[in-house]
Amino acid sequence: MMAIIASLVCGLIFGWGLLISGMVQPAKVLAFLDIFGDWDPSLAVTMVAALVVSSMGFALARRREGPYLAPQSFWPSASSIDRPLVIGAVLFGIGWGLSGLCPGPALENLTTLSPRLLVFVAAMIAGMLLQDWWQRRTASQARREADAALAPADG
Repeated sequence: MMAIIASLVCGLIFGWGLLISGMVQPAKVLAFLDIFGDWDPSLAVTMVAALVVSSMGFALARRREGPYLAPQSFWPSASSIDRPLVIGAVLFGIGWGLSGLCPGPALENLTTLSPRLLVFVAAMIAGMLLQDWWQRRTASQARREADAALAPADG
């Protein structure tokens, strides 16, 4: 129950931060991305503040033996820049640049019931489902190949 309450509080703080920073306003985000036009650098302050706060949080969490509300910590193990990471970053950037929204602000803006936003969220969900399917398919194929490589040759 405490994990649910902590998740709710963290989500509320995150959503409040998005509202205060203007990240839920597509026009403000697009103005930030328009570096050759009427550029609005104010969202850079939000990004720097987010990096400072999250860096401090990670530093504190790394000093602890374990988390408060979970049996163990799940730190990322990948440290290299690979093809899936680059493709995902490019797709995210294209979506952000075209719409002025990323997943958090899009979900927060659902209360507007804007048809454009509903299409964006539907496309976002479809992309997530497609990516999940692709990951399962790739993992299944890798397992079959590994099993085939370990199987004794018929002779």
